[in-house]
Amino acid sequence: MWAILALGSAVFAALTSILAKIGIEGVNSNLATAIRTAVVLVMAWGMVFLTDAQGGIGAISRKSWLFLILSGLATGASWLCYYKALQIGEASKVVPIDKLSVVITLVLAFVFLHEKFTTKSLVGCALIGAGTLCMVL
Repeated sequence: MWAILALGSAVFAALTSILAKIGIEGVNSNLATAIRTAVVLVMAWGMVFLTDAQGGIGAISRKSWLFLILSGLATGASWLCYYKALQIGEASKVVPIDKLSVVITLVLAFVFLHEKFTTKSLVGCALIGAGTLCMVL
């Protein structure tokens, strides 16, 4: 099931890039990010109430609150950078660079989460990096 959801994430991320590139024309990138964020906020809270998950708020630990807030700040910074880059650059070049987050995530997961860094993941990282360079240059 996780693989199907991950594939759905990739498809929606691709649509996000194309739809954003079209929609951001003539719009301040920060304003566009705020509009997108408002829509995501409404959608996320809608799912919370639809699945009756709002009761779990009180059970969230301080540590989880801290890291969820930090994750939200990182997401906001990522979206602000992404929208500005998408506004002034070509989607076919911005998106591959953005997807270097896969390589960065694998390295950070190794360093901070002590996840395994295998030969397969090393080769994958190298291929993603090389592929990004090929697409951008």
